[in-house]
Amino acid sequence: MLKGIDPVLTAELLSVLMSMGHGDQLLLCDVNHPAASIAAHTTHGTVVDLAGCDLPRAVGAVLSLMPLDTFVEAPVTRMAVVGDPDRLVPVHHAVQAAVDAAVGGAVPVEALERFDFYAAARGAFAVVRTSDWGPYGCFLLRKGVVEGGAEA
Repeated sequence: MLKGIDPVLTAELLSVLMSMGHGDQLLLCDVNHPAASIAAHTTHGTVVDLAGCDLPRAVGAVLSLMPLDTFVEAPVTRMAVVGDPDRLVPVHHAVQAAVDAAVGGAVPVEALERFDFYAAARGAFAVVRTSDWGPYGCFLLRKGVVEGGAEA
């Protein structure tokens, strides 16, 4: 155990977050998502499991360390409800609240049709599967840059 790091963040997930660069995307998904088949196409190649963790908790933990991309209009993408793309289900509201809380303000979230989302997810750096039941609990978070740092 380490001080100051959310215990939800496993060693594997910490390694993934450290390996990601600006613009890379992280897929956080529910238990219904085809995580293994999508993960096979990603840079990491396998699913990172967060057993016993729901999506809002996972999002909060990830965003405690990972900045969101400020160079894009919507650094978060969600899967749209089939047949009703403007509809928001409970997990969408819960994750929006977690993202906004982590960032300290309203964050735009883009919706993608189911199969467009799957295609985008295949290009993610890694897939993180939570124990959340969803449905439609599928989110891509685009990594930004850590500003500041040591002066040369």
